[in-house]
Amino acid sequence: MQRIGLYPGTFDPVTMGHMDIIGRGMKLVDKLVIGVAVSEAKRPLFLLEERLEMMEAECKKLEGPGLATIEVKPFDKLLMHFAEDCGAHVIIRGLRAVSDFEYEFQMTAMNEALNREIETVFLMADVKHQAVASRLVKEIARFGGDITSFVTPTVKERMLEKYQK
Repeated sequence: MQRIGLYPGTFDPVTMGHMDIIGRGMKLVDKLVIGVAVSEAKRPLFLLEERLEMMEAECKKLEGPGLATIEVKPFDKLLMHFAEDCGAHVIIRGLRAVSDFEYEFQMTAMNEALNREIETVFLMADVKHQAVASRLVKEIARFGGDITSFVTPTVKERMLEKYQK
């Protein structure tokens, strides 16, 4: 049986922290679905199509023999329903700080009430990525700060293009 994992997020933009969790999550499953949330309520900097495109490009760099396959998919429904649609056995979430845990703890309890068959697995962010949050990366970029250590060169270029307009 193929073990399918789901790593959901807005990924606006995809950061080095996200890529770290994806790389580590690939070791836990045979197939990893990256669910890119529509999330208009968060008023994303990048359109859904742009976020999907960036995520697909970054994930291609992680492909290799013996590693999980990756599929990038958009979603605009309840996370548990999307996980069921994907055939996921596990939802992978990244944690950076205690504040992340409090939110994720509540989310996990609700998801478990909806479907007890799908587990949630938490991966701690690598120490060098614990402060990285998409929201903060956008703020740094918007005010002309250096985001080189937070995103890949391709994502940095796309962000700078957005803020130069």
